[in-house]
Amino acid sequence: MALENDIVDELALRLDTAELNAAPIAKITDDYPEMDWHDAYAVQDALRARKEAAGVTIAGLKMGLTSYAKMKQMGVEDPVYGFLTDYGRVQEGGDMSCARLIHPKVEAEIAFVLKQDLIGPGVRMEDVLAATDHVLPAVEIIDSRYENFRFDLKSVVADNTSAARFVAGTTTRPVEGLDLAAVTVEIVKNGEVVASGTGDAVLGNSAESVAMLANLLGVRGIPLKAGTFILAGAITEAIAVAPGDHIEARYSELGAVTMRFTD
Repeated sequence: MALENDIVDELALRLDTAELNAAPIAKITDDYPEMDWHDAYAVQDALRARKEAAGVTIAGLKMGLTSYAKMKQMGVEDPVYGFLTDYGRVQEGGDMSCARLIHPKVEAEIAFVLKQDLIGPGVRMEDVLAATDHVLPAVEIIDSRYENFRFDLKSVVADNTSAARFVAGTTTRPVEGLDLAAVTVEIVKNGEVVASGTGDAVLGNSAESVAMLANLLGVRGIPLKAGTFILAGAITEAIAVAPGDHIEARYSELGAVTMRFTD
């Protein structure tokens, strides 16, 4: 770890303030190019601790960089992960204000809810399927705190992998008999299909992403606990949204998720 604890805490404060004020900042590696992966997650951990100390409840976990092609492009071997907050949860079909966001984008994902703990390393996709209570459709609203969406991966990890808001659908299904890799989704923006994909875009199967999460946490001695809500990674590319936009994510097998963006 290259950064001292006081610098880690200062960077967490910088990122938290940027989010709370919806005021973008320069990517933090501009000031600390020597940051390593341990530093990046240390800043994320400090950011989470700040929020919890302020009364925020952690609502779940999320995975990012869940495409093998993207990982190769970025020169990394594993996806990245972050956390979801209670204030980030938006009701299905509800309105979402853009006033507290900087440059929001939407991604369609499959969410998992566990019924058993998963303790890595060594967790396999089959273990995830056995430990899953149900899956459901979800849309993540990402919102980097960096100016002009300009960042590198370590800055993204520190910034809680651009987590901002999320909407969970109301259709839940057990994984038995459901081919997660074959699930299709379309993002419809103001009546026009603007993105589409299939479940195999997420590491071949979204359950594989959850297994990787369990193993990444397991290396740190952290269990993935029963009841955890997990966004497994984007099936579609990220689509920019603005006040007045209506978004519907339509899934085969899993129904739809809708939301409207306001001022």
